[in-house]
Amino acid sequence: MSEKSRFGGLSAAQLRLIAMGLMLLDHLWATVVPGNLWMTCLGRLAFPIFAFQIAEGYAHTSDLGRYKKRLLLWALLSELPFNLMFGSWFYPFHQNVLFTLLLGLLAIEAVEKGKREEAALKSWFFSIAVPFGCLALAAVGFVDYSWLGVATVLGFHLLRNSKLGQLALLIVLNQFCIEGQGVELLRGAFFLQLQAFAVLALPLIWLYNGQKGRGPNVGYWFYPLHMLILGLLGRFL
Repeated sequence: MSEKSRFGGLSAAQLRLIAMGLMLLDHLWATVVPGNLWMTCLGRLAFPIFAFQIAEGYAHTSDLGRYKKRLLLWALLSELPFNLMFGSWFYPFHQNVLFTLLLGLLAIEAVEKGKREEAALKSWFFSIAVPFGCLALAAVGFVDYSWLGVATVLGFHLLRNSKLGQLALLIVLNQFCIEGQGVELLRGAFFLQLQAFAVLALPLIWLYNGQKGRGPNVGYWFYPLHMLILGLLGRFL
């Protein structure tokens, strides 16, 4: 990290701004500018960056309790704008991505707590049962990216020092563990999931220099605000 800091790279603030811009492109495609598939392809890069930053946030936060409460608060505040963006005031079958990130953070916390437990049963409970519970809750709770999103956050934590592991993680989760829109390649011999474009976030993530960086901390309020604006535009345009 020190070498990257010395020679440049991207700070956490810069990564966050890039991810926000990519997320905005994806949401514009989904609401008011349909038909531009390149926008959602680029938008696939946003979530891995946010997931990575949650893993890094766990490593660097001085107050984990406050971090969790902040995520929960903004997740609750973002739910109505999230629903409006997709055309409904209330929709219980799809929850916004901040719930996904929160479950990922809880899974990381449990794994680390399990490492510190001396009793085998308690260690197993926190290291295995609680993370799998977070994955299951993500699936049954219909959070954005489902259990794959939670697995991405946890994977970035467990594979923090392995670029090859991070590459394998994103390929497996986004190409082979998901069904969705995609394109056929090699005359139909291979089907590329659009979600697999998420792998292209790794070069940006690997440029992270370990520094917080300067800039306005707009990440939390930007999320509900831009969805509210897009939701209103979608209803009136």
